[in-house]
Amino acid sequence: MDFTEQFDALQRRAADAKAAIQAAATESRAQVQQRIDQAQVDLDLAKKDAQQKADQVAGRAESSWAKLKADTAAKVDDVKARIDKRNAELDAKMADDDAAWAEVDASDAIDYAAWAVDNARLAVLNALDARAYATERAKAADTA
Repeated sequence: MDFTEQFDALQRRAADAKAAIQAAATESRAQVQQRIDQAQVDLDLAKKDAQQKADQVAGRAESSWAKLKADTAAKVDDVKARIDKRNAELDAKMADDDAAWAEVDASDAIDYAAWAVDNARLAVLNALDARAYATERAKAADTA
């Protein structure tokens, strides 16, 4: 497995997300809505991919990570429902409350992403250590 390439891809995705957020901060609401629609499409595809991977590895140790990814992707449905609800709201106080919730949710999602990166690092280091140990044991068995 090429863990370095996976982390490179993760870094590119984070950079793309940061650029999109910076651009969206200066755009009209209609433009931001277009970005939301595209993000929804992207997340729906990721959700399907995560579910397929979870189905493929059912019963194996990796399934817990694939399931976690699928469960996290399901959060998209909740966010989409809140976006739809927001678009139907007319009350300024409710809109302000919803904006505050969305800001907290965004901050929590970023915190979760940071946690996921830390866990990915630990998982990769564990995988590298396990592979090195397996190689070491195989060499020891050959010389015995």
